[in-house]
Amino acid sequence: MHTNSEKQVRLRFAPSPTGPLHIGGVRTALYNYLYARQHGGKFILRIEDTDRSRYVEGAEKYIKDALQWCGLQFDEGPDLGGDLGPYRQSEREAVYGKYVEQLVSSGYAYYAFDTPEELDRMRQEEMDAGNQVARYDSRTRARMKNSLTLAADEVERRLASSEPYTVRLHLPEEGEISFRDEIRGEVTFATRDLDDKIILKGDGWPTYHVANVIDDYSMQISHVIRGEEWLSSTPHHIFMYEGLGWADHIPTFAHLPLLLKPTGKGKLSKRDGQKFGFPVFPLAWSGRARAEENFPGFDSYGFLPEAVINFLALLGWNPGDEQEIFSMLELQEKFALEQVSKSGARFDFEKARWFNQQHLQGLSGEDFQKVARPFIEAAGYQIPEDTFPQMAALLQPRIHTLEELPEAAKAFFLAPTDFDQKTLRKKWKEEIKPHFGQLVTDLIEVENFSAEVLKGKLSQYLEEHDLSFGQILPLLRIALTGVSGGPDLFAMMEILGRDEVTTRFAGAADLFDQVGTPS
Repeated sequence: MHTNSEKQVRLRFAPSPTGPLHIGGVRTALYNYLYARQHGGKFILRIEDTDRSRYVEGAEKYIKDALQWCGLQFDEGPDLGGDLGPYRQSEREAVYGKYVEQLVSSGYAYYAFDTPEELDRMRQEEMDAGNQVARYDSRTRARMKNSLTLAADEVERRLASSEPYTVRLHLPEEGEISFRDEIRGEVTFATRDLDDKIILKGDGWPTYHVANVIDDYSMQISHVIRGEEWLSSTPHHIFMYEGLGWADHIPTFAHLPLLLKPTGKGKLSKRDGQKFGFPVFPLAWSGRARAEENFPGFDSYGFLPEAVINFLALLGWNPGDEQEIFSMLELQEKFALEQVSKSGARFDFEKARWFNQQHLQGLSGEDFQKVARPFIEAAGYQIPEDTFPQMAALLQPRIHTLEELPEAAKAFFLAPTDFDQKTLRKKWKEEIKPHFGQLVTDLIEVENFSAEVLKGKLSQYLEEHDLSFGQILPLLRIALTGVSGGPDLFAMMEILGRDEVTTRFAGAADLFDQVGTPS
């Protein structure tokens, strides 16, 4: 086993397979990954599945797929293997028992035989006495049924009779446990304020607390970067390191700030996605049994994984300069734990969309076509291969997410069925009507039906008749697409081709007349 001064940098991401991986978990994995890569270390995936009552089928595969989609490749883990596995806690059950017994024999833990009814009674008594926190700790354990209050022979009899029991930590009545957090600095807890956490459940399975300490030691984890909800459990973990004789192998801790709701109040939850209409999972998840457990992902919203990573990296970390757009390699170079904020980071979906737009614009034309194609085809449109590169080039700067493509590309595939009436009432004037009809005729008769020639033809006509683009261009666009905004009109005409443009322009003046003009 390495000493702290010489050990290799090894970090783990240790999710529980109780459902889809929340975007906050992805950020935790990202920070672990960046730190490991930056320091030439290892990034390990460990599945913490000791809570069998909450295990969800398919969740482990989802976790792996989500990490892969995000570009977070782990070096050791389930199925991949490694020298210090297995990497599922359910496959390590035999490892934990001896260490739990060691904690008991060294006085750092004890057996507790309290029934659920007795625990409820204790909590009620504490509440009746005006104590806001009712817990099993150094103050209440003296009146409970455990190996600290029962005679030794009685404890042995209960253990031998297979009576249900748990094992709890034996925190000192007085004293302090301190540690340095890389984000929060020196942190100190008084042991009298800590509960005697259960480390072995009645079903024989270890709890997260003891299993993660044993696994981190066994897997030579050097740094633990995790959410701030685990900050208050860290003194318990350090207490166990000391009780097991591993004080020289306590990892470096860093507790990340919460991801907050868009309002900035409260932790971002999976239900917030449904409430506010944005994804909180990297990939879509099907709850199978219940429709309300089906959630869209950033992938189904049409986000690039690179953009999601860029967005998440800056939710809690500030590079110290004005740079906002990062590649994964740039993040590996610049990320620093000391620049991670102590306060929570507000989840701003509009900012996420902006990041995605920037990354979409940064794609080569060929790469954009690859990611755009599935979203356009999913809408039922048949892509014209000969003009798709030009079409994609027009659409690329106009969207924030790939999910917007079917609507943005609609005019390339379907003739309009309704028209922007507000603009028509403003622009469709009697003096413009004859010019519109003549221009339509002139444009569709252009020999070289290219954007450049079409634009030149229109410019020449407008100059000859002392008209402006603003008087005519919106009307031509509405006739072609139904709306007054969109990609370059002449490039669209070239892509659609003379026959389609002729068809769409035919009868446009009559349709415009039905809208009427202002009185």
